[in-house]
Amino acid sequence: MTTFKKLNIVVLAGGISHERDVSLRSGRRVAEELQAAGHTVTLRDPDASLLAALTENTPDVVWPALHGASGEDGALQALLRARGIRYVGSHPEGAGLAWFKPTAKALVSRAGIATPDWLALPNQTFRELGANGVLAEILHGIGAPAVVKPAQGGSAQGVTIVTDAADLPRAMVDAYTYSDVALIEKKIDGTELAITVMDSGHGPVALPAVEIVPLSDVYSFEARYNAGETTFYAPARVSEEVAVRAAEVAVQVHRLLGLRHLSRVDVIVDAEGVVWFLEANMLPGLTETSLVPQAIEAAGLTLSSAYSALAVTAAGE
Repeated sequence: MTTFKKLNIVVLAGGISHERDVSLRSGRRVAEELQAAGHTVTLRDPDASLLAALTENTPDVVWPALHGASGEDGALQALLRARGIRYVGSHPEGAGLAWFKPTAKALVSRAGIATPDWLALPNQTFRELGANGVLAEILHGIGAPAVVKPAQGGSAQGVTIVTDAADLPRAMVDAYTYSDVALIEKKIDGTELAITVMDSGHGPVALPAVEIVPLSDVYSFEARYNAGETTFYAPARVSEEVAVRAAEVAVQVHRLLGLRHLSRVDVIVDAEGVVWFLEANMLPGLTETSLVPQAIEAAGLTLSSAYSALAVTAAGE
């Protein structure tokens, strides 16, 4: 058994985003696993006193388990780096690229990786050009079925699958509730996979893909975090060829976006075996129903050893 250096770790969870409750659940799970590995762990909710407290009593490493803008847009990472505080997760630049989905899709597409056709529209577009005209162009350019989602954010909040043109206006409103920019994608039918990429100091490695089969056919917020709403298969029920291709795409995306330590890349595999990139998560959920823990266990690892290895790697960088 590998022996890890015992660290003083601060896990950040909570925050003020729409995903606060999910973050608290992720943070508790991470803290428990790190404690089980023998580390000294403090779990705290970020507030106005956080940076001063970290400066006065600097831990060996910080593990941000914050979801939404408060943890994933790169701002927190930039401040930690400016303070010289080591942390688990991507650098600010990579975080920002993954956080804004249209930018991630553009970079991935330019590299030759398939991603569904899309439009990214700020909400002021409707005021400047008129709602009816803009909606007509969306239907002409993307058509239905389509997936409408906030350009930033996670946990499927504000996401709608539009199969009828009459439902598009409401879907846009829902997306704009969570972001000033909406992303409209062509819907791809196929097998939905989530691939965890982990790098504990020896280069990024894709763990076994997790196949997602929601009972309602939509991997909604409720399907993600309510036990029994979704069936998961880890490893995924795909051919070895498809599994290898999906893993290669995930690692390539991780590198392209400049991600670090841990990421989750979501894809759809269509009937022809084409792997379509959907989005990358630089700070994926780590709750009891989340995908990353399932992938770690499918790889034959324990959560405590995997999380400990990531913390030790971050502390040494």
